[in-house]
Amino acid sequence: MNNFKKGILFAALFSSLFFIGCSNDDDDDDLIGNWIKKSAFDGPARSSATSFVIGDYAYIATGYTGDVYLKDLWAYNSNGDYWEQKADFTGVGRSSASSFALNEKGYVGLGYDGTNKLKDFYQYDPTSNSWTQKTDFAGTGRYGALGFQVGGKAYFGTGYDGNYLKDFYQYNDQANTWTLVNGFSGNKRRNATVFVIGDKAYLGTGINNGTYQEDFWEFDPSTDTWTRKRDIDKDDDDDESFNDDYALVRANASSFAMNGLGYLVGGESIKTVWEYNPSTDLWVERTPMEGVTRTDAVGFAINNRGFYMLGRIGSTYFDDAWEFKPLDEQNDDDN
Repeated sequence: MNNFKKGILFAALFSSLFFIGCSNDDDDDDLIGNWIKKSAFDGPARSSATSFVIGDYAYIATGYTGDVYLKDLWAYNSNGDYWEQKADFTGVGRSSASSFALNEKGYVGLGYDGTNKLKDFYQYDPTSNSWTQKTDFAGTGRYGALGFQVGGKAYFGTGYDGNYLKDFYQYNDQANTWTLVNGFSGNKRRNATVFVIGDKAYLGTGINNGTYQEDFWEFDPSTDTWTRKRDIDKDDDDDESFNDDYALVRANASSFAMNGLGYLVGGESIKTVWEYNPSTDLWVERTPMEGVTRTDAVGFAINNRGFYMLGRIGSTYFDDAWEFKPLDEQNDDDN
């Protein structure tokens, strides 16, 4: 190849790389939303913690440091942006537990202690800063399950007990009893995520036999019914009108809801963020998480403010905390 041809080839390659780089930057610039670093978690860095929200506080309990299964409890004050340590969880230390808040109390159960899949269940009273053991979960011991409260009713469901699961149980805090209720008709799974908008819960993602799940469900507690919404995979064969650009399937993601919209954040080797509008059943991509990509993090909303924190990548565990502003432009100077 003579020098002239080499020059043309080099120029072409350089131009291609230049335009690819510009294209990626443009794609990022098109996304709206800003992540702001908040007060770092005061406890040990960890993954697979669980959380519930009562009033202006989010409570984070349990988790795994890579060496120790934890039983500590921390409260995050969203107004003051600071942490307070509370009474230790009185069950054994564990990871991948599930939780919900119901009638101004928090509840934590299930999980994995390094040997056993657990089904014990505890109530936290923030007024007395004390824990009380309640009736064991009525299903099998498991981890990677979902816990949520919607419409004044609280549930545990899905997870892994040696088998992938999709059963759901409702907890009655007045009678201290569990009742098997209707599950959805999709695949069994673990490490899915759920967020609540108004009086409906929305369930998606997770993994079953090594496959990320593509179905997405709406749950109405008033009728105890699950309704399948549009799939969240990139396959446009089922609906060419909307989802050929989607890349939502994942496991170990986190989620929260604010201002009538749901947000799906992170997961295994993923830091993308997607916003769900229940009135259109459509998703819009937002600015990716600005911290390190992570899995097994915690996500929650307090008074229509969304937070994402903790988690791990490989054997590195995190104690950082972030807030997401979905309508702001991305700004590198606030993190």
